[in-house]
Amino acid sequence: MYRVSGLSMRFLSSAALVGLLALSAAGCTTTASRDSGPSIASAGAERSAVAAWGERYRANPRDAAAALNYAKALTAEDRRVQAVSVLEQATMQHPRDTALLGAYGRALASVGRLDQAIEVLGRAHTPDKPDWRVLSAHGAVLDQMGRHQDAQRYYASALKITPNEPAVLSNLGLSYALAKNLTKAEETLRQAAAQPGADSRVRQNLALVLGLERRFGEAEKLARADLSTDEANANIAYLRQMVAQRDEKKRPTRTARIAAKGQ
Repeated sequence: MYRVSGLSMRFLSSAALVGLLALSAAGCTTTASRDSGPSIASAGAERSAVAAWGERYRANPRDAAAALNYAKALTAEDRRVQAVSVLEQATMQHPRDTALLGAYGRALASVGRLDQAIEVLGRAHTPDKPDWRVLSAHGAVLDQMGRHQDAQRYYASALKITPNEPAVLSNLGLSYALAKNLTKAEETLRQAAAQPGADSRVRQNLALVLGLERRFGEAEKLARADLSTDEANANIAYLRQMVAQRDEKKRPTRTARIAAKGQ
């Protein structure tokens, strides 16, 4: 879940796919700011947001909204460790603030502190007031830990709250892919891509799975719908290489073939 880094398929080796789940926009990004403040829509605005929210945060470290937005701006600049530190201090000041806890849990996951992320995300919502974004983020962390069936249960819980949410469906589809159930992954990602709120990242996840199924023509068509020609070409080339390497690892060695023949 887990930015957010773009969903360019050139990064989607098996290991990178796991990281993508935690950092993607599929249910794992920080929700809207609590109050108005600096925009972080562009690189220049990001730097402005870091300065502005940083100044407000330093003036009053107990300001939960300032801490949340400062951490969001830091994350947008890929200063994730610093964002973790800000959110850690904020949650100490506001231990029951679920918005801060959710952001802190996602930040922890983004720097690989998965066990701690699970613990924090578990406190970021309550049974009587579940948060689908937190549930989806929790599932994404479990996927990073290789606990795909557990992750899928969290996505199912999130979908009970917000049926057909493309962000959650996208995470669920990637979870199936990680579990090597490509048929189910494609089915789920097609469902996600068909939703009105689906964005390019959902379509690129579907392109990834189609590529893993060796359906490169379909994958390329999807990639070109959202990416530049150079990006699409690079992604498909990388995906072909990744699939070829995977197939090579599955191929028996000469020694194994001889042994199988009893020679």
